[in-house]
Amino acid sequence: MKSLPLSLFVLLGILCCFVTAQDTSLRQVYFGKAAAATKARQIERGPAGWTAVSPREEIAPNFEYNVRGGPDDLGSFSISADHRSGAFGWFEKSFPVEGGKYYEFTVLQRTKNLKFGRRTAVTRVLWRDADGSSVKHDFVSVASYARGTQPRAEPEFPAIVEELENGWSLIKGTYLVPSAATQGIVELSYRWEARGKVEWAQVNLSQTKAPLSRKVKLATVHFKPVGGDSNLEKCKLFEPLISEAAKQGANIVVLPECLTYYGRSLKYHECAEAIPGESTEYFERLAKKYNLYICAGLLERDGRLVFNTAALVGPEGFVGKYRKVTLPRGEIEGGITPGIEYPVFETSFGKVGMMICYDGFFPEVARQLSQNGAEVICWPVWGCNPLLGAARACENHVFVVSSTYCSVDLDWMITGVYGRDGKVLSQAQEFGEVVVSEVDLGRPLIWSSLGDFKAQLPSHTPAVPSEE
Repeated sequence: MKSLPLSLFVLLGILCCFVTAQDTSLRQVYFGKAAAATKARQIERGPAGWTAVSPREEIAPNFEYNVRGGPDDLGSFSISADHRSGAFGWFEKSFPVEGGKYYEFTVLQRTKNLKFGRRTAVTRVLWRDADGSSVKHDFVSVASYARGTQPRAEPEFPAIVEELENGWSLIKGTYLVPSAATQGIVELSYRWEARGKVEWAQVNLSQTKAPLSRKVKLATVHFKPVGGDSNLEKCKLFEPLISEAAKQGANIVVLPECLTYYGRSLKYHECAEAIPGESTEYFERLAKKYNLYICAGLLERDGRLVFNTAALVGPEGFVGKYRKVTLPRGEIEGGITPGIEYPVFETSFGKVGMMICYDGFFPEVARQLSQNGAEVICWPVWGCNPLLGAARACENHVFVVSSTYCSVDLDWMITGVYGRDGKVLSQAQEFGEVVVSEVDLGRPLIWSSLGDFKAQLPSHTPAVPSEE
């Protein structure tokens, strides 16, 4: 009997701690590793339907639901890791969907202390039937692997579309739900990096209108500008070809590399000019006249330096330029300086990047352009292995449009349009020919097994040691 008061005292102490914890939970709910074992666990005092999941207890990260988190103070999910690498886990919830309809997914995301945010903070949406089983898309794949078969609906990977001023990023994706699907499972995951944290707020998956078609016509010319004694005269040789591209409804046309230098027996610097300058101003007038974009390979002088440059102009005027990053021996010995940037430009039809000739031998250039958002890569190219054009297109899931001086009988570089799976969509056979391919930038290429590979590139591309 003498021990009873002590037992009551201990019990009261435990109850006090519990009440204190309940008060704290109004501000923050902490789950820790135990809440994220292999089996999904319900989130106590969190939004209904959400669970915390990890493949194994030993790699489970720390899960939290912040009742007053997020930019609107209406709640946020967060996952963090301790000093050990390899932590992996996610929040998930099933949302009801109607098959055959378009749905838009949005969420706000904020990261802290991450070196590789694109690989660590990953959002996915999975389509499932009423039993939780995978489903197939309603269309057949046009990709080169298992062409003509109905691909299984693999996970969707919504992308960051906007960096907000408040430190949050907007993640967004619009998808056609397979007709057999009745639920969309949203995953907010943290992968592998030590000492980092990811926070999500305002998760939404709701029905929306079908997106507008983004069909565009990509054109290229197969032409050797053998005449002309000045830069401007060389440029003028291309107007008939640009006119023909316009007649075929082209949105953009690609011209070859160093077109003001070709066949003049001059040194690089003797053909170099300011960009923007006389040549780009001439092409600007043609772009406005024919209502299309023009990518032209030129030589640029900037002070004492000379660059091998591709210029992009459109109906609105000068759009931008790209300076060739990788230089072959002859250009190095000829005094050309390499560029260091990988710009991507917004046009009226989509995002355009440019690379030049020797760049095609190196995967880094096209990959960087792709990571910067390029949907189409224009490629003025004196000569290259055409298989590398296919590789650059396929490994980045971009359309590559090449214009070369090589004749078909050389069995070397082609003037043509590469599809996102690396297949040649159209190819010129004779000099003086213009080829055009119509493509849909708004329709992802869905593979059997791979799914939408383009959407997975940010989170799946390996991290490499920086040389800087």
